[in-house]
Amino acid sequence: MKGHKSMRNIHTLLAALLLAPLAALHAADAVSKAAKAKETDSRLHADGPGWRLEKAKITDPQLPRVLLIGDSILGSYAGGVRQGVKGKANVDVWVTPFCQSEKFNQALAEVLAQGPYDVLHMNIGLHGWQPGRIKPGTYEPLTRAFLDVIRKESPKTKVIWASSTPTFNSKNLQEFNGQINPTIIEHNKMAAKIMVEYGIPVNDFYSLLVDRSDLVRKDGIHWTAPAGKVLTEVTLKSILTELEKAKNPAGR
Repeated sequence: MKGHKSMRNIHTLLAALLLAPLAALHAADAVSKAAKAKETDSRLHADGPGWRLEKAKITDPQLPRVLLIGDSILGSYAGGVRQGVKGKANVDVWVTPFCQSEKFNQALAEVLAQGPYDVLHMNIGLHGWQPGRIKPGTYEPLTRAFLDVIRKESPKTKVIWASSTPTFNSKNLQEFNGQINPTIIEHNKMAAKIMVEYGIPVNDFYSLLVDRSDLVRKDGIHWTAPAGKVLTEVTLKSILTELEKAKNPAGR
């Protein structure tokens, strides 16, 4: 009997050794897909180290895990959120130029496989206003599609949605960008309706900054550090609220 038990242990160990490289390859593939995403519009640059999946250095695996997904605007608040939950959660950050699309759904599934995540906070939208990227009549079904990917791949994850930030005329920052902003408003409205259907809370980034053209950078799209602090505070509060609910489910 001892011999059989020893053989089972050996087989278990061998299986673990064989699967470990596959798991590492799977993780590398997700990083690769996130990094390969490109943006051809020079106005919508990554505004930081580039498009990437930046995984937390986990020193305490018992802590809950948080995933932040966003376009370049995420760079203005990701660091503050990480600092704000230090010692309370491990935070992965996916900065991506993807808008709603099948390619986004595929990459999203790969990134979610790096979890499981307790809370997912996301804002994507600044890369979907150009004609042809999201065809008329497809925004809502495409948005529901990626929410369904989350439900399938990470059903226990609490999702928080954030609306897209306003855009201003780079030649006159007192005016909205007439080419981009109407689409941002329309997409935000459609997304808000869908989030209500799915029971997903919304951080209204648009309303937070719509009257703060004094905080926008000269390109009219990206934001200064004070604006990043505004977004950090509301994002951090919503994430900490969901983490606390998870700890005390009876208090929901």
